[in-house]
Amino acid sequence: MARLQKAEQGSVWLDTILKGDCVAELEKLPSASVDVVFADPPYNLQLEGRLTRPDQSEVDAVTDDWDKFQSFAAYDDFTRAWLLACRRVLKRDGTLWVIGSYHNIFRVGAILQDLGFWVLNDIVWRKTNPMPNFRGRRFQNAHETMIWASRDADAKRYTFNYDALKAGNDDLQMRSDWLFPICTGGERLKGMDGRKVHPTQKPEALLQRVLTASSKPGDVVLDPFFGTGTTGAVAKRLGRHFVGVERETAYIEAAEARIAAVERTPDSALEMTSSKRALPRVPFNTLLDAGLIAPGAKLMDARARHEAEVRADGSLRAGSHTGSIHRVGALVQGLDACNGWTFWHVEQQGALAPIDTLRQVVRRDMEAAGV
Repeated sequence: MARLQKAEQGSVWLDTILKGDCVAELEKLPSASVDVVFADPPYNLQLEGRLTRPDQSEVDAVTDDWDKFQSFAAYDDFTRAWLLACRRVLKRDGTLWVIGSYHNIFRVGAILQDLGFWVLNDIVWRKTNPMPNFRGRRFQNAHETMIWASRDADAKRYTFNYDALKAGNDDLQMRSDWLFPICTGGERLKGMDGRKVHPTQKPEALLQRVLTASSKPGDVVLDPFFGTGTTGAVAKRLGRHFVGVERETAYIEAAEARIAAVERTPDSALEMTSSKRALPRVPFNTLLDAGLIAPGAKLMDARARHEAEVRADGSLRAGSHTGSIHRVGALVQGLDACNGWTFWHVEQQGALAPIDTLRQVVRRDMEAAGV
């Protein structure tokens, strides 16, 4: 995979975990160097004291210092700082995912909009096995929310693998409510004492859906709150690069061991299902600009029943009909619409070939140039 090899040659920080504060560590990365950000920041749960079950046994909840903030204002300042740091390293057509609960996701969403990000979707992760509400005074919290946003409002070429998601969903559009269990069983990392290494470890199935939807093999995925490395493990398996930031040594050690054990999926299995909608638009006059067709050239349909002349401005003339390749193709057939790329043919080496073959030449050149 040429794209993957190119990235490996030029960026020593790829596939590494940077130890320290996320904002400070992200300053070490080049601007516009990341394709996708997945952020699982502290939720600021505001827990006060121990959380117990009806039998008075203690719930293994999030009581770590990294989730504690003095005030909402302090949390907002923290959120603004890491979002700005991510925005700097995100490519122009890159996207950002951030996951949260009702404690923080609305504050995060408002701030990312204030900073210029453009919300594409909110995704609801419905948990098949959520933690019960032990006190019985609220609804059971059975979901978390992810915001998916482009870097800017006018970003048009961000990655969304619509057809791949649809193909894997029995040819139905992928919906914005995803059903996954929370991380349990053999996937849950535990220490020598049998306790969870990290209290909020996300299931790999969730990250696989995220990266399958919004990245391509060889892309660079940043996780500024790396934890025990779910993002890195899934990225490696899917042939993506990762870079993580984490300040807790215990989490870094667990993540490194976990990722080292991951086997990368073969290239043949990483190819993405795609459709023409994902390809860059190539106007017909681009073929003239590239010298692939000259003004005055004759085009005809596959059976040579209709003929048209290419004009210097990229339009066609066929008898009294003039216009685009699509319009003239429709008019000569007496139809309302026509795909001119497949209808019109040009002679090449004594045989007729669709002009779409010339469009593919342009697209390959665009891809090689990174356009």
